[in-house]
Amino acid sequence: MRKKTIEGLKSQLSSNSKVSIIGHKNPDGDALGSTMGLSLFLEQLGISTQVIMPNGFPDFLKWLPGINTVLCYDADKEQCEKKLADSDFVFTLDFNDFGRTGNLGEFLKALDTRFVMIDHHQEPSDYAEFMLVDTHIASTCELVYEFITTEYSEQKLTAEVASCLYTGIMTDTGSFRFPSTTSKTHRIIADLIDAGAKNSQIHQDIYDNNAESRLHLLGQALQNLKVLEDFNTAYTYLTQDDLNTHGFKKGDTEGFVNYALSLKGIRFAVIFIENKAEEIIKISFRSIGDFDVNTFARAHYHGGGHKNAAGGKSDLDLKSTLTEFENRLDAYKEKLS
Repeated sequence: MRKKTIEGLKSQLSSNSKVSIIGHKNPDGDALGSTMGLSLFLEQLGISTQVIMPNGFPDFLKWLPGINTVLCYDADKEQCEKKLADSDFVFTLDFNDFGRTGNLGEFLKALDTRFVMIDHHQEPSDYAEFMLVDTHIASTCELVYEFITTEYSEQKLTAEVASCLYTGIMTDTGSFRFPSTTSKTHRIIADLIDAGAKNSQIHQDIYDNNAESRLHLLGQALQNLKVLEDFNTAYTYLTQDDLNTHGFKKGDTEGFVNYALSLKGIRFAVIFIENKAEEIIKISFRSIGDFDVNTFARAHYHGGGHKNAAGGKSDLDLKSTLTEFENRLDAYKEKLS
């Protein structure tokens, strides 16, 4: 089925095609790695591309090849809308609903173009003409690799493309430790290294470039940690004052929730982050085993994602959000035991 989708898409793309490629709001390694990897590859074929992000991205991803060509909708709305309106195809990568693109979503809903979805999240919307979707695969970058190697096997992977795809796979698999990591994942990684991706350097650029302020912020999150032993659950939180005090920058809290999940006996971990500018509490959920945080996030927190990793938000204040969360766990005690 996916092969037919890829074949059909390839037959429609030509060197005259104008393509925009979009990632989700607050892009992570998979969103940026997949969009940049696809863009660089299509450019090799003579296809004109433009990567557009709804908003900015963390400093630790600004080394990616070609990243200086990315347009951000929140900074240059007019130019982004012009590029999108002029596109023959709009690829949406690492998300499956326009709601994941923030303020850009309303413009996309009204856009008269041909959409292509490449994604691995559950419950996709039906806006795309071409859908390359697998909810069991570890990352969107794996699907981009499949798209490239299925129908463009004669085109050699460059080191730049390989580095982008390696980044997305590495970050979305938790450095290859999450259950979604398969033997196929490792075979793809081997191919990317052979193509020129410098695995050790990429890991260092992403994980070993911390500012002192980020480590102090992590310390604050660990101080705020609360363990609910009866529910095999742990959560932490960061107030707006915590963020301000420690000079928070986009991406600084990436991975913080995993510290709670690393506790012995914990099956469900959450971090709540206050955002007074948007008047919401941003929430990240993680789990081990059969507890489905995608279902939990969709049911209670306007969110979703994967079985063991999801996100959401609360419109209540932080104190009320935490109280409500603890009260909700009673209904899930059996599933968390």
